[in-house]
Amino acid sequence: MPQPPVVHRPQPREDALTALVQELAADTHLVDEVVRAVGAAFPEAPRRPSPEIRHAVAALLAAGFAAFTREGEPEFTEACRFGAGRAALGVPVAALLSGVHAGRGRILEIAIERGRAAGIPAEVMMQALLRLDRYGILLERQVVEAYRAARRDLRRNHRDARIAVLRMLLLGGRGGGGPDPARFGLHAGGRYHCLAADAADPAQIRSLEGALARRGGVVAPVAGRLAGLVPRLPSPAPATAALVVTTPAVGLDRAPAAYALCLTALRAAGGDAPAGIRRTGMHGVAGLAGETALAAQPMLAGFLSESLLGGLDPGDEFHHELASTALAYLDHGQRLDRTAEALHLHPNTVRYRLRRLQELTGLAERLTVLETVRWWWALRSWPPSSVH
Repeated sequence: MPQPPVVHRPQPREDALTALVQELAADTHLVDEVVRAVGAAFPEAPRRPSPEIRHAVAALLAAGFAAFTREGEPEFTEACRFGAGRAALGVPVAALLSGVHAGRGRILEIAIERGRAAGIPAEVMMQALLRLDRYGILLERQVVEAYRAARRDLRRNHRDARIAVLRMLLLGGRGGGGPDPARFGLHAGGRYHCLAADAADPAQIRSLEGALARRGGVVAPVAGRLAGLVPRLPSPAPATAALVVTTPAVGLDRAPAAYALCLTALRAAGGDAPAGIRRTGMHGVAGLAGETALAAQPMLAGFLSESLLGGLDPGDEFHHELASTALAYLDHGQRLDRTAEALHLHPNTVRYRLRRLQELTGLAERLTVLETVRWWWALRSWPPSSVH
């Protein structure tokens, strides 16, 4: 009688390890954990990481888990793209390495925590972590090599020098020395418009860079954001889906403060702003004065939101509709018709929502200028971060 074939089954500990890798690969929150670790390691990075950064981290994690569970050469296409992209955005190599190390370390920490919780033996976890770390070392090498290759290309067209001079002038010398600003037409007695953009995609940055610099000055990525000092602003303004913030012309001695103001305005009216308030295109910082000034006081914004809107429940979707309708109402001069048109609602729907909000919070039918500021700020900041 023929013998049945021998089936080699994984040992229970191997089953547990495979299950752990599959769990990590399917965990959508893992990407957020790693992105936060990367951002914390790079203090010059924007407070809210760009979708491009999140996409890159997700792709790198997916490639790593795939390499862990199959034989053959790992895939490093996304790693190379990420490294070249950081060079194009003017991110210093030290910051790039800090971010990669932080992300790698966070993955190892999470894997250890999950492995212990799953009861995987220490020796099995050690072998798995060594494999994971070897992949991390190879990934880091690919990122850095692509970064350096891109930097060599930048040096050939003097873009690297433009990045260096802007880091020196806009970051108050924190970026290290750089070439003589006069080489790029920037002189101590001159006055220049400072600008910053929240563009994140390298191709979008290249396009904006040429458009903003066509009337002179220096425009280049600085620490992951497009920045510049130009004697004249382009007219007409370039069409773009990004937000570009500009200041009136200032002397080079005031450039660091002007740039810091641009960054605050970007956070207030760009990526960190509520969806209905985000701006695109070119805007003078004076036109964003309200949002910029209020963004500088996040704690006061939270206190005000809690005080005036304590009757609203952050977990109630209808209450979110009430708050967004009231915010639109204030943004449109407390006009029912304009608010209804902007929200694509019937005026009676707007009127009903405002009445319900008045019942829940005590919002008055008519507001003074200062009362309008307080309610607008509270609505724009609701729900306060403390409730999350």
